[in-house]
Amino acid sequence: MGKQTDTTGTIFKIKRFSVHDGPGIRTSVFLKGCPLNCIWCHSPEGINPKITIWYNQNICIACGKCVEVCPTSALKLIQDREPFIQIDRNLCNTSGDCVRICPTNAIQFTGSVTTVSEEVIEIEKDQSYYLASGGGVTLTGGEPLYQPDFSIGILEECKRRKIHTALETSLFCDHEVLNRVSEYIDLFIIDMKIFDPVQHEYFTGKPNGIIKQNLIHLAKSGKDILVRIPLIKDVTDTDINKKAIIDFVQGISEKIPIEFIKNNPLAKNNYKKLGIHFLLK
Repeated sequence: MGKQTDTTGTIFKIKRFSVHDGPGIRTSVFLKGCPLNCIWCHSPEGINPKITIWYNQNICIACGKCVEVCPTSALKLIQDREPFIQIDRNLCNTSGDCVRICPTNAIQFTGSVTTVSEEVIEIEKDQSYYLASGGGVTLTGGEPLYQPDFSIGILEECKRRKIHTALETSLFCDHEVLNRVSEYIDLFIIDMKIFDPVQHEYFTGKPNGIIKQNLIHLAKSGKDILVRIPLIKDVTDTDINKKAIIDFVQGISEKIPIEFIKNNPLAKNNYKKLGIHFLLK
């Protein structure tokens, strides 16, 4: 292993035996940080690149131990009909005292810092399943290209081990980053959400010009590409939007497959755990 294996990054989840993020049985690594802020995001804990805490009231027993150990008095036990912990996130310094003392894991970190070498060790544990099913590893998020050096380090080590690699991305990144990572990718899974640039910026916080340019650029490389459209009622799931994306993709190459992905109805729970409003109605 080279120096890149010492590169650190932040992840928020590893999902084993995944069968929806590329061919075969896969290990999906979810990286924190995303330049977009889609109002329907099913993994809002992956948007913020910083590690914070989240709170699951459903499994909290309201013992108050977290309140007692918090060094900044950011936590308060509210004696309601159903007692709960109130978090002042402006005061929270993520010391982790509450996480460590919670007997039910109701309070947890939203991610962890790790290294390339540590992630490769985890990925290699499932290598027999990759070989048997034609699977591999998928980097997703968040946006894995938000942490390009960390992502490239993992992907390079996987390619050295002949593990199939896939990258799920919005393609909201610089050309230079895309060129660097492309060498180590077998399959690009591209999330195309909204074709209209004004609507895209309204619902995701960013324009989509660079996304379109990157898809055109990537298609010229000959890499395998799968385009996915998340179906959000009255936002992305309209005839006008779907036709515009399909026409655009097929205009680039008729060989690029397009899939429609249903929205996760349980996403709202994750916003509640983070103490932020879920804007999608």
